[in-house]
Amino acid sequence: MAINLKAEIRNVAGKGAARSIRNNKNIPAVIYGEKKSPVAIELNGRDFEMLLKTPSLRTKLFKIETSNGTEDAMLMDLQYHPVSDAVIHADFKRIDVKKPVNVSVPVEVVNSEISKGLKLGGVLNFAVRKVALRGLVDKIPEKITIDLTNLEIGDSVHGSDLVLPEGVELGLRQAELAFVAIGGKMAEETDMPKHSAATAPATAPAPSAEENTEKK
Repeated sequence: MAINLKAEIRNVAGKGAARSIRNNKNIPAVIYGEKKSPVAIELNGRDFEMLLKTPSLRTKLFKIETSNGTEDAMLMDLQYHPVSDAVIHADFKRIDVKKPVNVSVPVEVVNSEISKGLKLGGVLNFAVRKVALRGLVDKIPEKITIDLTNLEIGDSVHGSDLVLPEGVELGLRQAELAFVAIGGKMAEETDMPKHSAATAPATAPAPSAEENTEKK
């Protein structure tokens, strides 16, 4: 679902104007892309800070309403104050909602507590925590979930194994990536050395010094 955002057009640009906006507790921003001129805007600081709590905000479609009309855009970048960590600038990129977009979404693992491999002592290697996807913005999921329930020791999940919504595909070079693997040794492999030692034929004891004398 799209996020509706109201913004004021900034008629004055530059560091001084941006500083004045921040002093008023608001946030300077810009909308660019789609072969149109950039538009400088001003966001309500309090409202935007609340909005930042939304999960996977960079996969969302924004409908930014200004006095010039409404722009379809996605959040591309945020700049933060080095001391206070407050947002001091936002970049939005225009998009055509009828064309696919390229985004990265987080990967999440679930059911680790009942995973077959982990219950047998395996170790989870969660190697890739974001996946690049391509699709229409309203089809892009907030995250991709990997279920560990039936994964056993030695199993792995590659990009090509991920379950994607219809119309969404992997980005370049994602199919071969091993996102998750369960390492470790199976129980029979761990017991093998002990078993081999127990079943190995006994070595005959070396003859004593007295037996050597008697043979002579």
